[in-house]
Amino acid sequence: MENQKLEALLGLALSVEETQRQKSGQLGVGFLEETRKWELIVKYNGDIERLQSNVIGVEKLIAGYAIVTIPEELIDTFTQLDEVEYVEKPKRLYFSTLQGKGGSCIFPVTNRYPYLSGKGTLVAVIDSGIDYTSPEFMTREGSTRIRFLWDQTLVPEQVNALLPQREEFSAWDKMAAPPAGFLTGVEFSGERINAALKSGVPELVVPSRDTSGHGTAVAAIGAAGGMLLEGQYQGVASESQLLVVKMGTPAPDSFPKTTELMRALTYVVQKAVELGMPVAVNLSFGNTYGSHDGTSLVERFLNNVSEIGRTVICVGSGNEGAAAGHVSGSFGMLSGLGDEREIELSVAAYQRTFSIQVWKEYVDSFRLRLRSPKGAEIVVDMNRPGGQSYVLENTEILTYVGEPSPYSVNQEIYFEFLPRLSYVDSGIWTIVMQPIQTVTGNYDLYLPSSVVLNEGTRFFTPTPVKTLTIPSTASKVITVGAYNAVFEAYADFSGRGYPMQNISAERMIPGTVKPDLAAPGVDIETIGPGGTFVRVSGTSFATPFVTGSAALLMEWGIIKENDPFLYGEKVKAYLRRGAKPIRGETEYPNARVGYGALCVENSLPV
Repeated sequence: MENQKLEALLGLALSVEETQRQKSGQLGVGFLEETRKWELIVKYNGDIERLQSNVIGVEKLIAGYAIVTIPEELIDTFTQLDEVEYVEKPKRLYFSTLQGKGGSCIFPVTNRYPYLSGKGTLVAVIDSGIDYTSPEFMTREGSTRIRFLWDQTLVPEQVNALLPQREEFSAWDKMAAPPAGFLTGVEFSGERINAALKSGVPELVVPSRDTSGHGTAVAAIGAAGGMLLEGQYQGVASESQLLVVKMGTPAPDSFPKTTELMRALTYVVQKAVELGMPVAVNLSFGNTYGSHDGTSLVERFLNNVSEIGRTVICVGSGNEGAAAGHVSGSFGMLSGLGDEREIELSVAAYQRTFSIQVWKEYVDSFRLRLRSPKGAEIVVDMNRPGGQSYVLENTEILTYVGEPSPYSVNQEIYFEFLPRLSYVDSGIWTIVMQPIQTVTGNYDLYLPSSVVLNEGTRFFTPTPVKTLTIPSTASKVITVGAYNAVFEAYADFSGRGYPMQNISAERMIPGTVKPDLAAPGVDIETIGPGGTFVRVSGTSFATPFVTGSAALLMEWGIIKENDPFLYGEKVKAYLRRGAKPIRGETEYPNARVGYGALCVENSLPV
């Protein structure tokens, strides 16, 4: 019998050989080759810390979640414990990258009464780091506005070895360490960053770098102080203070994982509570793995985090709207075998590996066939939960038939395509779906993020709705889509929400309206490392407009004492109410732009 405390993807990863995991872009994520252990996301009850040992590592987060590092051979025994409720493996996170403030009605509340600037609030940027030496993140007196910077990629011993042996640095000698309660990276205080800025050798005192520039660009949109070019590039919350987390990556040129995100979120909300300040959190990344209904552990975790302290979490909807990586449909009630559907997928040349997720309601029964470009077929045994392996042409197909979890009524059928030679067979692959007995008959198929697919690997007849990336699907975050502020038009790359027909009784439930609103996300001019100016597009850069705006609303409400309860869902409600129409959109809310375009002036209850 399959272990029902494990999600389907983790179950498959544990059932295959390590060489197969290494070929895959998904299955090996979370396996730590240097220690030969798995890093897992665990929902638990009771005292999980009692399991901590020199073999099993336990990092408690919040709200009954933990990250557990454990040898593979102990996972089955571990999941039999009463404390362990459910386990998922980490997934990769991809940055959502492909004029803003004027179109978002920010100037009317910053340049005249009530003269908002984010003062007294925190903007938390969880991303690729920040150029802390940029004047944009300093006060006019030259001190940093960064209260704390946690670089998850650094090793304390290496940081300690870098510090110059000079008297002014004696307070920091051998002091590099992770934040309290965490096991990785190095935390730098604002005091140490100020010492670095004055030292002449900042890279030795605080050796944290934003090598991609993504985090710096995001932080500049949300919180730049306008120190360059006479304030021409001032961010939204220009006097806010900053919490920065540079997420860890397992290897050079790789991507962070959901476990790094969960650690980072725990850290920033705990810091905000410790500092007694409201915090607006910016997340500009996501992935396509999951049922997209808010039921994964990561999505549920974000909902829990959003209720701690005075917190607002803003998440980009992703750039999968026009990527042709999603197909959905419905057979309707009482369909039979004659009503089959053929879903065609073009696989480009030189595609090393990819996967397909098929999601359906467990109450529905389907038969699935997979046909290769040359016509060879396999039939997936849907009555046999767990993993199976097939070979079609020169491609190995790993499948996993999942079961519903304690948190979801949905069922996943997962396909992993692995080359037997160098590449997966290119051409037209076909999934044939035949309903046996259906009640709703709904289904969704997802490819991995377009970031990791060759151009040309795509569905022939894609469905652009339900292309939000996870975790923007969490119900209690503010989900941000993108539009072109110059042409006042929806940006077609922006991830879209749920079609009306998939909502019960054709009534939009408030938590299912995603995205919540849209912000400028095309050709945004912002600041990169080293004081460079860059032009960027994507929901990555729409999101900080909303994050900074949330900080302005919390300043007006909490700091200026107009409304001490203006945080969380209340900020979302105000931003939705103040959203303005976008050209070409006739009904609101809708799956493209939610309630409309960000307009801070209209969102203030004054």
